[in-house]
Amino acid sequence: MSKKTEQALVQSVWGWHFNLLVRDFLPKNLPALVLAPMQHVTDLPFMRVIARRGGPDWFVTEFIRVHANSRADRYILRSITENQTGRPVFAQIIGSDAAEMCRMARELQRYDVAGIDLNLGCPSPTVCGKSAGGGLLRNPPAVDEMVGALRDAIAGKFTVKTRLGFADEAEFDSLLPIFQKHAIDGLTIHARTVVDRYQTPVRPVAVRRAAEVLHCPVVANGNVVNAQAGWNLLAKTQAAGLMIGRGAIRNPWIFEQIRHVGQGLAPKALTRRDLLSYISELYEEIAKETRDFDEKLHVQRMKKTMLYIVQGLGEETEQAMRRVATEVDFFAICESALDNSCPLTDVPPEQSKLFCGFRDLLNPRSEVERQIVAAKLWCARRFMAAVGCIQWCCPKVWNALRGKWWRRMAALYFGFRVKRWKK
Repeated sequence: MSKKTEQALVQSVWGWHFNLLVRDFLPKNLPALVLAPMQHVTDLPFMRVIARRGGPDWFVTEFIRVHANSRADRYILRSITENQTGRPVFAQIIGSDAAEMCRMARELQRYDVAGIDLNLGCPSPTVCGKSAGGGLLRNPPAVDEMVGALRDAIAGKFTVKTRLGFADEAEFDSLLPIFQKHAIDGLTIHARTVVDRYQTPVRPVAVRRAAEVLHCPVVANGNVVNAQAGWNLLAKTQAAGLMIGRGAIRNPWIFEQIRHVGQGLAPKALTRRDLLSYISELYEEIAKETRDFDEKLHVQRMKKTMLYIVQGLGEETEQAMRRVATEVDFFAICESALDNSCPLTDVPPEQSKLFCGFRDLLNPRSEVERQIVAAKLWCARRFMAAVGCIQWCCPKVWNALRGKWWRRMAALYFGFRVKRWKK
């Protein structure tokens, strides 16, 4: 048998095996919709609340940190063991040691999980500094070793969430053969690089390339702020589904709205009072999880979620929410802004601190506009690379230049805000 014939046979057998694997968790005639895991936000109480508003087709837990002799976080495990939403739950793991990751994957398979998901996309400097999450993308051979080892260790479904690369989209070409080689059961692609974080438009062309090449379902992630953006991203990528994070926190009805549009129905008209009800319910659900309730700590926990929700409600509301410390003041701010029947704003401000770069998914740009944006992004990536080099190689120079001048310059020339880097 020739090598080409053998490869074709393997691919045909894999295709049959793949169809059996995914039949039970991909919806028919509609895109798969998944809630993106966000640390300290998309926990069990949030899953309960969002499931009552349509919810995703399946959940992915917050990432479980893996290192030598580590144990799965008990609170995160409750998203699996006590989840009564009726949706499958994938357990996500993150780490840099392949042997330890395999050990954790075997432990997690003892629970009622839909599968194991590998995090290769977290852009946190702390995580990347440990060569985990998105930091592992700097070393494709290590990615190959990790994915291969986990594929061998996981008897059930094994999926991966990745970015396009660490610093350059071109790195994605070296990652695709790895995912293909190890026959993963699904790939979620956040269509930005790690260096991009959340500050640039997504790159749907790269996702489409993966969807055309890989034998597994490809799920697109990034900048889905409403149903229109979701369907436009699907059209651009030909992906099998969407993973939504920040957009679902701000609008928990987004999954149901996307389904309605796909079925030819008009999305439900929402008011600010609907949003107030969502906030109140989430406040109570999270409070139930606290053994020794502390009002101030609970309000601080809610603020992690509220910073996404208040985008588009006005600068005054956002600033007041950042300063709030008591339950009375918290609900006073919410009721002042939301206790009315005004229509809920469909999209957040494009240049907000947490949402930006989604214009192309709402109103496609002309070719000239796309070229201008591409040039800005090219300059922005080199600018951020230079800033990173100064911070890493010349800390004294960096400390002298840590003022606001470079962030203002980035906003002026590149059209987006750059968060202040921490020491």
